[in-house]
Order: sequence, then C-alpha cells, then structure tokens
Amino acid sequence: MAYLLLLLSALFWSGNFVLSRGMHADIPPLSLSFWRWTVALLILLCFSMRHLWGQKQIVRKHIRFIAVQGLLGVAGFNSLIYIAVQTTTAINAVLVNSCIPVLIAVFSWILYKEMMTLRQCLGVLVSLCGVLLIIARGELAHLMAMSFNRGDLLVLIAAAIWALYSANLRKYPKELHPLAYLSGIIISGLLVIFPFYLMEMSSGKSMIITASSVVTVLYVAIFASLLAFIFWNRAVRSVGANKAGPFIHLMPVFSTLLAVIFLDETIHAYHIKGILLIFFGILMTTFMITKK
Repeated sequence: MAYLLLLLSALFWSGNFVLSRGMHADIPPLSLSFWRWTVALLILLCFSMRHLWGQKQIVRKHIRFIAVQGLLGVAGFNSLIYIAVQTTTAINAVLVNSCIPVLIAVFSWILYKEMMTLRQCLGVLVSLCGVLLIIARGELAHLMAMSFNRGDLLVLIAAAIWALYSANLRKYPKELHPLAYLSGIIISGLLVIFPFYLMEMSSGKSMIITASSVVTVLYVAIFASLLAFIFWNRAVRSVGANKAGPFIHLMPVFSTLLAVIFLDETIHAYHIKGILLIFFGILMTTFMITKK
C-alpha cells in the first residue's frame, strides 16, 4: 500500500511541474504558492478541525517540529520550484529534482545515521540513469548540450529542502493525527509565504483570473498539495525516507506519459528503456530478495 501511495504522489507532482511551467505567464510564483495552500487549507479544515482541536495539546508540544516542516515542505520547496520555473524548463527542473533520492540519503545519514545498503545505492543509480536517458532522448549529445541557469540552481536548493523535510519525517510524533499535522504545516508555511506574496503584489504582479488559472490552482491544491502530501507523509513514515526517495524518479516517466495522452506526443524507444531502468532501480531499492 505504501508503494502505491508513493507512486500516486509522484504522479500528482508531475502534473504540478508541468502546470506551473505552462502557466508561469498567468500566475506569478508566490501567488500560485499562496493560493495553492490557502485553497488546500480551506478544504482540509473541513476534515481536520476536530483533530486540530482535539489534539491541541499535542500540537503545542510539537509546535517547533511542525513549524520547521511547514517552512521546509510548504513554504520553502514549493515556492522555490515556482520561482525556478519562471526561468527554466520543466525538463531541467525534473532533471535537477531527480537528485532528491541522493540528498535524502545524505541527510538521513548526517542527521540520523541511517545508512543505505549497497543494493539501495545501486538502485538509486540505475533509476537515475533511466531519468537521464529519457531527458537526453537516448543520445548523450543532447544531455551535454543542455544549459543550466539560475532557475536550475533554485531547483537544486529546493531539492535539498525537500530531502531535509523527508528525512525529518523520521521524528514524526506517532500520536499526532496526519490531518492535524498537515493542517499545522500548511498554516506555518502560509505565515511565511504571505508577506512575500504581498511584496509580489506590490510590485505589480498578480494572478490573471481565467478558467485555466482556476483549474491550475484547484489541481495543485487538491492533488499536488492535499493528496500528494498525505500519501507521501504516510508512505515515508511506513517504509523510510531512503526507500521512498527513488520514487521521485517516476516524475519524468509520468510527465512523458501525460504528454503522450494529452498532448499527442510520440513515445520512443528511449522512453521505454528509461522507464524500465527507473522501475528496475526502484525494485532494487525497495524490495529485498530473500533466500529460502
């Protein structure tokens, strides 16, 4: 069940990357971040209010952990991604974002002395090769010709922030209800985002209200925020950050499949090879073969 939740999280976040890049001209980055989480919180409170109220003592006890996770996972990661895709492509963003499994392993080792096995390290490497194969379109020359800019650096910083958020889930208080936790980190994150959102608006940048922008906000609020975060948090607590990390490599797979389904793009042999490598790498990382 945990691995299905990780798969769905990667699927929902793939749509987030594509939409945020596609709508960057109509929705400024901090506006998208603010309204994404505001809408998500309004929906979530319909289900989480009783848990927040009933566990207010537990929330108060762990307020520092909740505030840090909100700063990292809600305010930091997503806002930086939205700022980054103003100046970089969705492909570059997904490529740089693919270093998250390695960064999760680094933070898990530094903070909690959690080591990856040789098999898990090889699995991460194999799935990363699959990502590179898809992005390079089967030819090394295409990968070498890619240029990187300030936006890519922001994605790298965002990836490090998300890796730290995921590693920190090891400290998740077992008595805290998941919906109370998610509400708490969203509120904490919004408190950080709000002043920057006001600064963005004062500079003359505001969201253009269209059917497309409304659908985008609803998608990222419901799927990329509520469902993806609930699924990811639960799965990471179940299997650990190191096993969950390689599922990030499914994002270029889903991006490719979505483009084939909705944009009538063609799937090529290198897509198939890359997808197989990614799945094989994930299998190496997550499942252990036992001898009887």
